[in-house]
Amino acid sequence: MRNIPRIYLNAKLASGAVIELPVDTAHYLTRVMRIPIGAEFLVFNNGAEFMAELTEKKDSKKSAFYARISKSSGRADPSNNLTLAFAPIKQARLEEMMNMAAQMGVARLQPVITERTVANRINWERIGKIITEAAEQSGRHSIPEILPAQKFDEFLGMFKVQSSKFDLFFADERFTNMRKAQDSHKDNCTLNFEFCTLLIGPEGGFSDKEFTALDKIGAVGMNLGKTILRAETAAVAAIAQLHAKFM
Repeated sequence: MRNIPRIYLNAKLASGAVIELPVDTAHYLTRVMRIPIGAEFLVFNNGAEFMAELTEKKDSKKSAFYARISKSSGRADPSNNLTLAFAPIKQARLEEMMNMAAQMGVARLQPVITERTVANRINWERIGKIITEAAEQSGRHSIPEILPAQKFDEFLGMFKVQSSKFDLFFADERFTNMRKAQDSHKDNCTLNFEFCTLLIGPEGGFSDKEFTALDKIGAVGMNLGKTILRAETAAVAAIAQLHAKFM
């Protein structure tokens, strides 16, 4: 498909619908991208992507811009169904992690409070804007869902009942002798990462108690190499490994 503007619309998309554009979106299309009235652009939401036409309605008080939805673009959603769980880190580095995770198709973002989590003032509104822009740029049809933060024990509680439908992978700088991912997990973690969760440790890694808890429930450790990676780098490396293994 030719290179035309592509935006996220927080609205129900359907052929024939006419949706008023938010002020910042209208500014982006008309002032930044400089597309004329009647020009086509792409809109997406909830796993679907449509062609749209830019229209304008003027009256004595204001001028409003609209997206007239025409037809589906026919392009499949490249997003996956992976949940990225992570111990929050400092804002700037967390923004980098969230940006890259969104670009790589992650479906859900799950903050997990571990014993060594130190970042507790996160600007989630800004994170939301960053992952929206990342989704627009990367060609996916949905925005990653930001889930409410959970304490480590509460988070692990979801995985204590063993099920062939769930897999928990984790990456941590101290990974040495925990169980490594085996090919048998390919039957559980399906081609679109169904029911799979990747957990990234905090600065300083998981505590001994947390390591023991991960091992007890059968979490699958991932070895990311001989060097110690920052959390945002580890997230990208681990997602890439899962992509290579399961897609």
